[in-house]
Amino acid sequence: MSDLAASVQISPSLRIARLRAKYLLFAVIGLMYAYVLVHNESFLVNNADPEWSHIATFKWFLLPHGLVAGCALLLGPLQFSERLRRRFTKLHRVMGRFYIGGVLLGAPMGLYIQNFESVHMYPGDPVQFSLVMATVADAAIWMFATIMALTFILQHKVQLHRQWMSRSYACAIIFLEVRVIQGVFNLDEKFTEIIVWSCVAAAFPLADLILHLQETLRSRASVKRTPALARVG
Repeated sequence: MSDLAASVQISPSLRIARLRAKYLLFAVIGLMYAYVLVHNESFLVNNADPEWSHIATFKWFLLPHGLVAGCALLLGPLQFSERLRRRFTKLHRVMGRFYIGGVLLGAPMGLYIQNFESVHMYPGDPVQFSLVMATVADAAIWMFATIMALTFILQHKVQLHRQWMSRSYACAIIFLEVRVIQGVFNLDEKFTEIIVWSCVAAAFPLADLILHLQETLRSRASVKRTPALARVG
């Protein structure tokens, strides 16, 4: 029995590989958080920053949007922790509800802010109109993925729930990706439209790529277990 129990365990090397891949991904997301906070959102603690004059006309719409969408951004990674999910199931569910609320409130408000800025600050600008359409696409697929994740967990289809949560969070971090790409590569504002649309288009494919890599690691673990089980049999 001890041989059988040992044979069904995932090999240490594959377990380490999975953990390394997960931690690397979270580390990259964490670095994006830090970069955006320092380079794009530092005006929040500096009253003299000229950004305040730029957002003056819609700052009271921006505040609730920032709070609820920021809540979703921060809670997302915690939802992918298997250890947290197993040990604190109730907390996982509560944070999941906050994440869903953040998405369903934050996405429409972000769309309203983008449209407000386009109409009142850049009237008739085709690039701004394109950015509004990109925001529509981002908000739509973000809410769609989140609703699908909610639907599947209510049906107790955990694997499908995780897949759609991955796609949902891939849409959430578009906010970070656009600012990091533009800042790190020092790109002018004329490239913003291209960056935004590229990130929106890549959200689902990137999430599915990560899901595929995870499934590949699980399949390798299964292949390694099979010969041991055959020998025991």
